[in-house]
Amino acid sequence: MISSEALFLEAKALLCALIACPSLSKEEDGTARIIEEFLNAKNIKTQRSGHNIWAKNLHFDENKPNVLLNSHHDTVKANDSWTENPFTATEKEGKIIGLGSNDAGASLVCLIATFCHFYAKSDLPFNLILAATAEEEISGKGGIESLIGSDDFPSISWGIVGEPTDCQVAIAEKGLMVIDATCTGKAGHAARNEGINAIDIAVSDIQKINQHSFARVSDVLGPVKTTVTVIQAGKQHNVVPDTCTYTIDCRVNELYSLAEILEELQGIVEANLVPRSMRLQSSRIDSQHPVVLAAKKLGLETFGSPTLSDQALLPCPSIKMGPGHSGRSHTADEFIYVDELKQGIDLYIQLLTF
Repeated sequence: MISSEALFLEAKALLCALIACPSLSKEEDGTARIIEEFLNAKNIKTQRSGHNIWAKNLHFDENKPNVLLNSHHDTVKANDSWTENPFTATEKEGKIIGLGSNDAGASLVCLIATFCHFYAKSDLPFNLILAATAEEEISGKGGIESLIGSDDFPSISWGIVGEPTDCQVAIAEKGLMVIDATCTGKAGHAARNEGINAIDIAVSDIQKINQHSFARVSDVLGPVKTTVTVIQAGKQHNVVPDTCTYTIDCRVNELYSLAEILEELQGIVEANLVPRSMRLQSSRIDSQHPVVLAAKKLGLETFGSPTLSDQALLPCPSIKMGPGHSGRSHTADEFIYVDELKQGIDLYIQLLTF
């Protein structure tokens, strides 16, 4: 069995290598190769689909349940406020600074280290499936969703999704639905009392949306939240616009399907509502699930997460957990504390030893 110090040092070196290789969503070929080569060097057989790398434990047994260890290796684009080189792993003051270090490079390398720790054990009560996936930052169809839907990928009983949560355990996550709304009026001259102003229709709709409350409130995720975030109308100052469009950002708790939210909203507004996608469903794992009980035994806090991850695309129960702090994600000079890497590996291993 690999020593904990060796696991940590390998994970740290892998994280630094991943940081040094740009990996914007849909452009993850380089980091996919780095992960593939890292595992192959340990005589771990990998499979690749697109920019996704996955592997099974050595003593895979089809009669045992399959547990997924998943995190992503794509990043957002570095913003202009960086003072360090985002593609250099800069270590100082106990931190590793670099793009993707916190979101979600640290979680990924800690899960890989955990997989390596358990890889050759023959007495596991479950199989472990490691999946280092692409396109998470854009909820792309070429990421975890493409693996889950493929014939050669094992069916999953439950999973751990690696994201920065301060190593606390998200047992529920809000779903997301973005809706494009179109209000239709009638064009007319602004100087005369004619036409039906589509902006007026949209204003009335938005007031109704702001005042509307969805009845089912989750004890973990709270209420459904709907926010109008974009509005567009008009081309000339003297023409009453016949069309006004607006966009609704819907953050949905686990007590509603996205279809139910769409139907309820359509019932209170005049606009025609068209969802951009209905893929990103909310999720929740049972409070008595063994992994949740194991987390509580370790003294880890459980919570409901308002932010989206690949949990939304998993058809099985899952938790979201990892080293690092969510508030550092997508910020300039993003970093992970070195000690957080050690903590992440240790807690992942303990969580799977129940």
